[in-house]
Amino acid sequence: MNRLSRLCLPLPEDVAQARYHGDLARASRLIERYLAREETPECMKERLILEQEVLKRLPGNYPYTEEEGLALVRKQIPDFTMEELHEWEDRGGADWIYLNGEVRLQDRFFDSMLKVYPQIAERAGVPQASSADLDENVRDMKEHGEAVWHIRLRTSVRIRDEHFRPGKVRVWLPVPADSLNMENIRILGSVPAYIHDSGAESPSRTVYFAEDMRENHAFTVEYEYDSRVRYVRPEEGKGWIPEEVPVSLKEPQIMDTPFLRALCEELTGTETDPVRIARKIYDFCTKNVTYAFMREYMTLGQIPEYCASQLKGDCGVQALLFITLCCLAGIPARWQSGLFIAPSRSGNHDWAMFCIEPYGWMFADPSFGGAAYRAGNMERHEFYFGNLDTFRMAAN
Repeated sequence: MNRLSRLCLPLPEDVAQARYHGDLARASRLIERYLAREETPECMKERLILEQEVLKRLPGNYPYTEEEGLALVRKQIPDFTMEELHEWEDRGGADWIYLNGEVRLQDRFFDSMLKVYPQIAERAGVPQASSADLDENVRDMKEHGEAVWHIRLRTSVRIRDEHFRPGKVRVWLPVPADSLNMENIRILGSVPAYIHDSGAESPSRTVYFAEDMRENHAFTVEYEYDSRVRYVRPEEGKGWIPEEVPVSLKEPQIMDTPFLRALCEELTGTETDPVRIARKIYDFCTKNVTYAFMREYMTLGQIPEYCASQLKGDCGVQALLFITLCCLAGIPARWQSGLFIAPSRSGNHDWAMFCIEPYGWMFADPSFGGAAYRAGNMERHEFYFGNLDTFRMAAN
């Protein structure tokens, strides 16, 4: 069994009390006591070892006191008050935890507020990103039945100079993987020359570098491919679940838990049409869950449960909830991730796929669908159930 699956196990009560009060030192001491006891079950020891790693990572994800967080916001919104900050904390718009008995704010809490809430962005004088290229892509795919973009990209990574130390360095850079929506993939070259390519059929395709570095420099790879996506509009009452495609609930973060099972049953009820079931799940993920930048995934525990209970998550968290609920409903679903690459912007991104015949594998992007819903763009919200834009590089 993958040990990450142990994150779904409950912590001993005293460890949980110490952790959620923010007394991480006491939580660590208690964990050591449980690990030293012969009677502690091995599965619980595995859970506690994972929790040790979580406790190490949490402080770095929540660096700001409330006073420091308020000062950060006031750099762009001078009249922002502590009362407002408390209100955003209570409504889930500003992510916080307790550390040593005091509230600490997540490192990107204000970035989330600027991205998701127009009233905050307006007060800060931050223009909202345009979605004109996405709307144009939607119209193009609807009109022609598909869209094709030829994409050539150079990506690189470099150690920050202040952190560089001479010595052995290993680097993996993601490159396009063989997938439904990508074809004619060619790796054009790299600097320095990469040592190994994990292969186009690898579930997570990368090129690998290794070097005994004396001076700091970037590692770069250049590639090209055609992003080809067909337009599909799955019709209610006309689909069925394919028998030949297995449904897996054995991945560390895609599992059957009592809460997720209850949520799936609540959403689907007595419905038997897989298209309607998948749409109910998509609507929950896009209409009920709000986008938010996340702390490290390792610290979230069981990610789909976190998303469903907190009603917030970034693109990967939302995709995992959609995939898990589909699998619980018997609909095959899986992951895709890599880059979003539009003419105006680019960045890391995750989304989902699900399979219903006679349409075969289709796409769902709860993050982009949710953004469209919040913006009142129902055409684009509808599009991301079954479809995907062509501005993608799928490496996983």
